[in-house]
Amino acid sequence: MTNWTPNLEGRPGPLYRVIADALADDISDGVLPVGSRLPTHRDLAFRLGVTVGTVTRAYTEAEKRGLIGGEVGRGTFVQGQRAPATPLPLGWPPAGETSAGPAIVNMTTVHPEHAVAVQTFGQTLMAIAASGHAASLIGYGPHAGLPDHRAAAASWLERQHRVKATADSVLLTTGAQNALAVALAAVARPGDVILAERLTNIGTKALAATQGYHLEGVAIDEHGLVPDAFDSACRRLGPKAVYLVPTLQNPTAVVMPAARRREIVEIARRYGVIVIEDDVFGFMVPDAVPMQTMAPDITLYVSSVSKSLAAGLRLGFVVAPPELRSRVETAIRALQYSAPALPAEVAARWIQDGTADRIVATQREEDLARQRLARSILPAETVYGHPAAQHLWLVLPEPWRREDFIGEARRRGVIVTGADSFAVGRASAPHAVRVGLCMPRSRDEAARGLRALADAIDAPAAAMLSIV
Repeated sequence: MTNWTPNLEGRPGPLYRVIADALADDISDGVLPVGSRLPTHRDLAFRLGVTVGTVTRAYTEAEKRGLIGGEVGRGTFVQGQRAPATPLPLGWPPAGETSAGPAIVNMTTVHPEHAVAVQTFGQTLMAIAASGHAASLIGYGPHAGLPDHRAAAASWLERQHRVKATADSVLLTTGAQNALAVALAAVARPGDVILAERLTNIGTKALAATQGYHLEGVAIDEHGLVPDAFDSACRRLGPKAVYLVPTLQNPTAVVMPAARRREIVEIARRYGVIVIEDDVFGFMVPDAVPMQTMAPDITLYVSSVSKSLAAGLRLGFVVAPPELRSRVETAIRALQYSAPALPAEVAARWIQDGTADRIVATQREEDLARQRLARSILPAETVYGHPAAQHLWLVLPEPWRREDFIGEARRRGVIVTGADSFAVGRASAPHAVRVGLCMPRSRDEAARGLRALADAIDAPAAAMLSIV
């Protein structure tokens, strides 16, 4: 069991959510690797000087986000990041198990393949060090980013994401999550209503909760946000913005058709609602036209290199119309001061010398291959989403219930994320799970996880246990 104690200073919001957010950050930063056994509820409550009930609520919140999982008689374990290479992390497997069996296949995160980036990264750093410009990259930079980096970003977004962008319109952030925080801060205040798809990504839910936005879910169908439901929500709630992932939606992997996008844009314009378009997966679907190109004057376009080049670069982008750029830059200054210039320099060099295009080509090939693998193993009627996505939406057949299937999958050595983690507000979650296909380190490991999921689907007796 780890001696983990979260740092809660400077975090707004209810205490249990503050603890859950701190847990999420430490998992993301590698402080808590997969398999780490967390302190007991009572032990952590004593360390923090809070009630046991508060810790229980925090752990429950973290489990809903897919970050941790509890095992009766064994404890609570981290499950929210990529499973590391051998050896397995300290504390895994849990007491009573041996490492003789196959390692856990972690399929909870939507994660890019990193082989080409890893091969190139060291060479790029050495070139930067030899260039004589390294000193300019480790000091404070302009809030919106260095001009050369913004120009490279604009070129990249136009080439790979088909976005209307210029160096002036692109502002750099520390990843897409920070870009989203900046975009929201530029147009909304605590208490304001923000609309989102009824199932939306976990990071957006966490951001709304910590910053005090009122996130309201809107109905979705097989084509994405339902226009009539969006119109009704705009009329009733007076939202400041709508947050959407129209290309390879997270978690359903749906691609919104162009006609639907235009309809949503028209409704947003009618009610004066800003569209915040999250397009981190846009590079995977070349024929998907961003909503930003349809309505650049009312769209804050958010993206990053986390799904295309390397998650660890933590380089994100906000493409803003002229009338919103100063507000976005003010938000950047308040939330991060400026994006680190060194990762931006790495990305800019890759964009300029063709390395980035090579990485994307490899990523596309790997994503398509893993989708084909998944669709060859899983029952066809359970698999939903676009065949270019880094994840898929697994809709469970009767009599499976979401929570039972997650437990059965874990028993078989696979970790996935339940639909309830993505549900907005009180929206009922379907009996489905998101499966991250590129998080496993190899296709063989992915195939092992997928076969375990297929076997679990074919074990209906286990599904009946909780409803007998």
